[in-house]
This record gives sequence, C-alpha cells and structure tokens, in this order.
Amino acid sequence: MTEPLVEPGPPLSPARLARFSRQLMLPGFGELAQRRLEAARVLVIGAGGLGSAVVPALAGTGVGTIGIADADTVELSNLPRQLSHGVDDLGRPKVDSLADTVAATDPECRVIRHLERLTATNLRGILDGYDLVVDGSDNFPTRYLTNDAAHLAGKPLVWGAILRYHGQLGVAWRGRGPGYRDLFPVPPAPGEVPSCELGGVLPSLCLVVGALMATEVVKLVTGLGDPLLGRVLSYDALTARTREIAYTAIADADEITDLIDYERFCGLDDSSESDASATAPPPISAAELLMRLRAAEPLRLIDVREPSEAELVRIDGSTLLPLRELLSGAELPPGDGPIVVYCEVGIRSQRAARELARRGHAEVASLDGGIQRFAGVAADLVTR
Repeated sequence: MTEPLVEPGPPLSPARLARFSRQLMLPGFGELAQRRLEAARVLVIGAGGLGSAVVPALAGTGVGTIGIADADTVELSNLPRQLSHGVDDLGRPKVDSLADTVAATDPECRVIRHLERLTATNLRGILDGYDLVVDGSDNFPTRYLTNDAAHLAGKPLVWGAILRYHGQLGVAWRGRGPGYRDLFPVPPAPGEVPSCELGGVLPSLCLVVGALMATEVVKLVTGLGDPLLGRVLSYDALTARTREIAYTAIADADEITDLIDYERFCGLDDSSESDASATAPPPISAAELLMRLRAAEPLRLIDVREPSEAELVRIDGSTLLPLRELLSGAELPPGDGPIVVYCEVGIRSQRAARELARRGHAEVASLDGGIQRFAGVAADLVTR
C-alpha cells in the first residue's frame, strides 16, 4: 500500500452515500476513500480508445473533477472502440462528447475541457490544476512529454498503450519508482511502431486496458493496494493471458530538468538530425531464426533490452548490449556470423538494427515480435 494521494473532502450527502453504497461496502474502502475520490482532480490525456474508457470509469467511481485534453473530433472509424461517442457526435470535439457522457452518468462530476494540442509550452500550466495525470494518448511525442511534465511536477502518471491484440500499462511517480523513460529510454524511429489506424486494434482491448488504468487511479488516490510502480502489466487478448514485467531506474540516466521539443526528440521534425531516414534492414521471423539455430548456423544474438529484463528471460547464447549503450557508441563484442538483435516485442531491436547497418554491418536483422514471439515457438531455446 502507498499513502493516499488526496486528502478527503467533506462528508457525503445521503444521495452520494446511496449512489456509491456498493463501493463503500468494500473491505478497507468505506466513506473515507470515497471522500478522497470526490476531492480528486484527474487529468486524462486523450479522448480516444483509452480515454473514452477511462473517463466514464472514473466518473462512475466518483472522481470529483476530471480534465479531458484532446484536440480531435469524432470520426466514423472511432465508434467501434470509442464507446463514449455515438453517431450523433460525428464531427463534434471529442472532449465535448465525452463530457456529455460523464454528465449523463453523474451530473455532479466536474469536467474541465482542454480542447487543445498539448505541448511543452502549455502542459505544465494545465497539470498544475490536477493531482495526477492519465496518459491515454496514441503517439510517442505526447507520451514522453506527459512523462516528463509529470516527473517535473512530482505527480503520479498512469499510462497505457494498445495496438492490435495487445495492451500494456504502468505507473510512474518520481521518488516512488522508475519512470516511463527507464522502460523506454529512447523513442522508436518513425514508422517502427504502426498507429492503430495502420496496425489495427481490437475494440474490446480499449475497455480492458482502460478499466485497468482507472483502477490504478483509484488505488493511488485512496492508498489502497499496490500500484504498478516498477512493473508493467501486459495483456494479450488472443490468449487472455497477462504478464508482468519488472524494471528498475537507469542509474546513469540524464536527469529531466525541462521540457523539450518532443517532435524532434522522436524524429518527427524534418529539421532534426537523426538516423530515422536510414533504411531499416529486413527483419527475421521467429520461425526463420528457429530454423537457423536448429541448423547450427553461426549467428550473433544481441539482446538490446535492459539487464533487469534479461534476468527474467533471454534467448540461449545471446549477448546483452542495451540499446541506450549501443546508441551511445558502444561496440559489439567480437564475433563472426550474421547479427540478429532482439528486444521484448521487436521495437527497440529495429532501432538497433538500423544503427548497426549505419555503422557498416552488412548482415544484421531485427527479430520480428521480439523474445515474446520467439518464446512462443521455441520455448526450449529460452531461459527463464
């Protein structure tokens, strides 16, 4: 358990007691926890797939003030997974549609609409009015911006991400555990991770991950349970399995002292100097890697994850070289044969493969799907 984030508000009215009576009966909850929720001010970034699931869940739980930040309008393709919006909302700002959904659930819940694109210039001022922030955005510049702003403010961040059939979420809080940058020290190069528009997303996945994110908010506000600090919860909808990945702070990481140009940081600014335009070497599938290993071909397997991840699971015979070290100039250990780099799901390894190709390594490939996919087809070659 952690200390409650929010001091309790005034005693509840009879009507509020009746509304939340089922929660009040929970062991360890009671009226005091409900009063903390009533006094809580939560900023939700994104009113799309995750935001449209998180916001109604928070309102239904009794969070007193919810800020919604999004500059988009409702489109037809949103409706299958963004269930807080309907056909009548097409063309409307998502913050307005979502605010109406909250009003229909609990008119006493205060909704603050931030119909604007978040930047390094305005987010810190917006965040001043809230106790914690929930990041349900769908792009890396906003994710890093939100993490850094929350870190500088010393406020908890609940983040989530979804793509195709997979979702993940975690909690970052300066001084209480590692942050988003400790898990993802460098952003992927543009194009390495498809958007939901290009890669697709299972609609029900939004509800699952959004509900889990809302639960983390409740835990932080009330002090109940153990928040996902230093842990990432991963959910695979196709297998209905969850997996927990522990991670720690990077000891020698640069301190976050100010907000930066996150479009440039993520390689999305045309004026930035990056290797994003370099052609990524073709990936190698888990099945092909398995065949080559079974054939005893000479391969150099390089694990570009963090040491804490490698301690949990690794491919036999691989050498650890974290991506942050590689991008800082570290050389590969001596060896012969084609190079295969891998990470957890195949995102960081693509960046590593591009960097090695830039250095002149002719035979290099990234393991598509990472160790998660490889473990599914070659469990006997994976050490846990």
